[in-house]
Amino acid sequence: MKSSRQARSGGNQVMLTLLALVLVSSGAFGTGERKFFNDDPIAVEPESQDASRVNPWKIDLLYDLMRNQFARPGEPAGGRAQNINTIDEVPDSSWFTNRILVRPVSLEEAARGAATGKGPARGTWTVTQTKKEGDAPGFTVRDSAGETWFLQFDPKSNPEGATAAAVIANRIFWTLGYFQAEYYLSEFRPEQLQISPEATFTPPSGRKRPLKLKDLQPVLNRAARKQDGSYGTFASRLLPGKILGGFRFYGTRPDDPNDVVPHEHRRELRALEVFGAWTNLVDMKALNTMDTLITENGRSRVRHYLLDVGSTFGMGANGPREWTEGYEYLFEGDKLLKRLVSFGTYLQPWQTVPYQKNKAVGRFEGDRFDPDAWKTRIPASAVLRARDDDNFWAARRVMAFSDELIRAVVKTSQFSDPAAEKLLADALIKRRDRIGEVYLTRINPLVNFSLDPSGVFTFENAAVKSGVAKAPASYTVSWSLFDNGTGAMHPLGETNSSAESVPAVSALPATPGSFVTVEVRAVDPPHPSWTKPVRTTFRRMENGWKLIGLERMEEREPQMVEKR
Repeated sequence: MKSSRQARSGGNQVMLTLLALVLVSSGAFGTGERKFFNDDPIAVEPESQDASRVNPWKIDLLYDLMRNQFARPGEPAGGRAQNINTIDEVPDSSWFTNRILVRPVSLEEAARGAATGKGPARGTWTVTQTKKEGDAPGFTVRDSAGETWFLQFDPKSNPEGATAAAVIANRIFWTLGYFQAEYYLSEFRPEQLQISPEATFTPPSGRKRPLKLKDLQPVLNRAARKQDGSYGTFASRLLPGKILGGFRFYGTRPDDPNDVVPHEHRRELRALEVFGAWTNLVDMKALNTMDTLITENGRSRVRHYLLDVGSTFGMGANGPREWTEGYEYLFEGDKLLKRLVSFGTYLQPWQTVPYQKNKAVGRFEGDRFDPDAWKTRIPASAVLRARDDDNFWAARRVMAFSDELIRAVVKTSQFSDPAAEKLLADALIKRRDRIGEVYLTRINPLVNFSLDPSGVFTFENAAVKSGVAKAPASYTVSWSLFDNGTGAMHPLGETNSSAESVPAVSALPATPGSFVTVEVRAVDPPHPSWTKPVRTTFRRMENGWKLIGLERMEEREPQMVEKR
């Protein structure tokens, strides 16, 4: 004979099963719009349309810079990213591929990045054109194997600086998930060069003529040369597919049928608020991006590259970073006026930073780094739309870079001075930790939710696990049955635990197709924002529960005050 407690438990199970059947039925036949579908959460962004009619375009650099500086183009800020799936993640797409955090990335894989070979083949290099855009000295060559490469050099004042920065940043951004060109450190001697018969050159006089070897001399005169007479360079392989030109950090490409999410609302572009601050990628503009048309399985689509990430850390194309870069936009009238009227006594943080001198690293440090105050050179629309949930998503990926992984990537610089390698790696580690302190604590940092068949709910606190915050006193978990057809919820009660594992308030339905919503918030946390619950939703499958929904913030949030 059952005890009264067992009888009540059995009765509760029957009632829950009947209620679950009603909710499943109403979700299947109700008139409301379903919140979740059978393929949620999607892992790959749908790009089903053929994009073969996309045409190359050229974005006017000056117009784009002026518009971003003074007009702040794009849709209003404050809304949730529009390309995330139902569990608040970014699916793989022609913009982004999930790597670090989602799966293990080995030291060797991160150090290799997008590279698939060994760089330009030895032998004669045929110059096909000189560099037409950008400040860095360089030109284009075809190596002895017929591959096309874009070469850029170090300035005389800072040997190894620009090329090392480009290669390291290339590996970091590939590991984060962005499409990157293949970058290699290489070297050549002037006698290896010959000129293509088709190559042309337009001198200052403006009259085009065939390119000559002597026309390369002004470029080489600006480049650092090694003692043996060779030139160090980083070589970028020609991207696969048809070159289409860059993309903007706002709006969409009108002739691409798959480009339907305004770029300012793509999370992987908003996340450059955090990734850019970590690496000091201040030069975000359309000129440093590239779209290509690729054909796979008989269908054409556009692939989007974050192309030029070389102007990072403490180096620019022609020497160390400007003192203000990372601290101020190119034009901030109020600060210029204050410095003018105060005769230079109005000091800003960048004027008091004690950088450690190193010609190969330039102006880069981690002790005074403030990610909240960091700025791009020109405002970037997507970065300005970054919300706390976007920054949390990005910060988790930065924190996934271990000390060992950071040092392995920095070693690809091939610095001749071990002090330069240590200085850069140490600064990246300090900046990584600071990003975790700021962005992992700003909203409820619970992650990795699961619900086992017996009804035990588990999760992790990303901030506590990363060592940037103390654990709260306990967690309160609210349980509800969820109607996927109407959005109605039937409360089941609450449970509490000081651990990151909490049993359900009562037996949960075992009927496939049932939905359960579980909300969890911190009690007496070190950060007040942790009291706002994270809402998760699970669907009952044949063999257990599957996470299909996660919400950290409301759809609309008040616009944050722009950085000053």
